Amino acid sequence: MTSTAVVLAGGKGTRLHDAFPGIAKAMVPVAGKPVLEHLVTTYSAQGIGRFIFAVGHLSEQITGYFGDGSAWGVEITYIHEPEPLGTAGALHLMGLTEAFWVFYGDTISDINLNRMHAFHQAMSADATLLVHPNDHPYDSDLVACSLDGKVTAVHGKPHASDLEVRNLVNAALYLMEPSVLSHIPQGIASDFGRDLFPLWARRLNLAAYSSPEYIKDMGKLERHEQVQADIESGLVASRNLALAQRAIFLDRDGVINIDSDLIKHPDEMVLYPDATKSIQALHSAGFVVVVVTNQSVVARGLTDLKGIEAIHARMERLLAEEGAFVDQISFCPHHPDKGFPEEVTAFKVECHCRKPKPGMLLDAASRFNIDCSNSWMVGDSERDILAGQTAGCRTIRVKTGHGLKPSTVVPDAYVAGIWEATTHILAAK
Repeated sequence: MTSTAVVLAGGKGTRLHDAFPGIAKAMVPVAGKPVLEHLVTTYSAQGIGRFIFAVGHLSEQITGYFGDGSAWGVEITYIHEPEPLGTAGALHLMGLTEAFWVFYGDTISDINLNRMHAFHQAMSADATLLVHPNDHPYDSDLVACSLDGKVTAVHGKPHASDLEVRNLVNAALYLMEPSVLSHIPQGIASDFGRDLFPLWARRLNLAAYSSPEYIKDMGKLERHEQVQADIESGLVASRNLALAQRAIFLDRDGVINIDSDLIKHPDEMVLYPDATKSIQALHSAGFVVVVVTNQSVVARGLTDLKGIEAIHARMERLLAEEGAFVDQISFCPHHPDKGFPEEVTAFKVECHCRKPKPGMLLDAASRFNIDCSNSWMVGDSERDILAGQTAGCRTIRVKTGHGLKPSTVVPDAYVAGIWEATTHILAAK
């Protein structure tokens, strides 16, 4: 695995100044030690042995504390910017000839780098961005990508008022090949998110690695307090994908949103009133939340893959407007039965993903290291329950959507709707 990390640690920490006067931003204490020390200890344990700190404001605090890094069993060197060069401009000063990580010195994270590195290699990417959904996407830089993870566009904030894209936010952790350096202007300030990534999405092989793992900047006092609480509760470390995760698999139509039968346009997406608070509660309890939905509208020719993505962008926007998000949306576009007037032959196949087969659940379990025996499938149909049972999950059927149709398949619980499913899960965990 790539063992060199560049750490951008020159920030002034203006918004934290009143609480921590005279302290460099990267040296602000969190749970008993500087935020930068959390970064070094977390990632040296994963095999990063060389750190290059790009320092500026109050740099003597950083150099004096860390020295050459030997006290942490690593090598630390320093680049002092002659003048502020933005998040990217200083890379030319570092003599980088091999792949390298880029971290921000004001973030707390615990990402399984081996998994991200494997994805980067599988994509043959020039650079890979860590991305994730969050509860305020339209106040963030949003990353648009293809279904396989290739970045197609980066939308910096502030966004156009009519922008409606999937909830994938630039999480500010990158893996880059040295070839990207030729695409960074020399001697002038430039910023990854604002200046470079929108261009690289068109010119380079830029990949997006989506993960539910913990990463949060502590640049505001309220965020600092939250990060400290998350470290002390064990939440930060528990989300690393080296550890088995608990998940809630949710069917979409009839569980999260009203099933108006074969939804084919974003305007048909209407959430159930309890969907947002249910997903918030499940996240707060430490579950990864994954949507698994059959979408035969593609095979039937009623919409296409871009249309499905537009529908899911609308769903994610509606959730985000009330402070909620899901970690992944998996959908099956196939339908084996033929004879529909507008059907698309390429999707008229037997597949491993269409429920009641468990393929979408098992694929997500592999991607996120999910322990299905400690997870739940919530759906409104017999095929949802069968898929969950085959995957090894506990199951709940809701009475919304198709939930009142007769079935001989017995779930672990049969409840009114998504909120009742949520309260049952939280009581059982």
